[in-house]
Amino acid sequence: MTGLVAKPRARKAKTASEPEAELLVKLNAAERRMDWPNCRPKDAATIILLDRKGKVPRMLMGRRHASHRFLPNLYVFPGGRLEPADARMPVYGAIDAESERRLLERVQRPTLSRARGLAAAAIRELYEETGLLLGTREAGAPKAPASDWSAFESEGVFPNMEALTYVARAITPPRRPKRFDTRFFCADADAVCGQTPGIVGPDAELTELHWLSFRETEAIELPAITRAILTEIEQRIAAGFAPRLPVPFFFWHGGRFQREYIP
Repeated sequence: MTGLVAKPRARKAKTASEPEAELLVKLNAAERRMDWPNCRPKDAATIILLDRKGKVPRMLMGRRHASHRFLPNLYVFPGGRLEPADARMPVYGAIDAESERRLLERVQRPTLSRARGLAAAAIRELYEETGLLLGTREAGAPKAPASDWSAFESEGVFPNMEALTYVARAITPPRRPKRFDTRFFCADADAVCGQTPGIVGPDAELTELHWLSFRETEAIELPAITRAILTEIEQRIAAGFAPRLPVPFFFWHGGRFQREYIP
């Protein structure tokens, strides 16, 4: 997760509800070791692919390879760091205005290029880790600016920015082995227009994929922040997934996790 966050703005204190307070306690308890050399967090994007056709919503999650230094064997959403070519990739449409505005909040040197690059990165990472192409074939084949995006060109798929909604942000605490400033995006599974086989497997970054309900995620091992984001998404769905809903922002300040909302 990247880009140093600006100093939290003064605002009227908000008392956390019992579930919210418990969530922060669990996040703080997960950060037991913080003695690595400090580093600046890197910009990153994560995508939560939602299938809401059935009786209960399901999310696509993958299990990370056991050999990974970062979060081995844990279930995660597809995602990764922002790459230079992400902001230059031709795309279809634009992310909604509220999401774009919020992506520019609480960052140093905010630019539209950076905001749009983060949204594109979520789509690219989905493909790189799962083989799923989130986009449209209606606009022809885009010209990929780098090899990271070559599959979209060869498959004739423009990344569909209109399918994304910005839903959360989290910055890894200091003195962790890796630090990211991650923006979380949601997209409907219907926005996927194709899949390349063979990307997920025993020797890949993700060894298996599963569509899981919120109830099913309670029985698997997850990073603490992933479980926190799941709680936020479940509440967002219950509230109708309206664009007006604020974006929760988790960050480390004063020796503990804080959560504020980007209105």
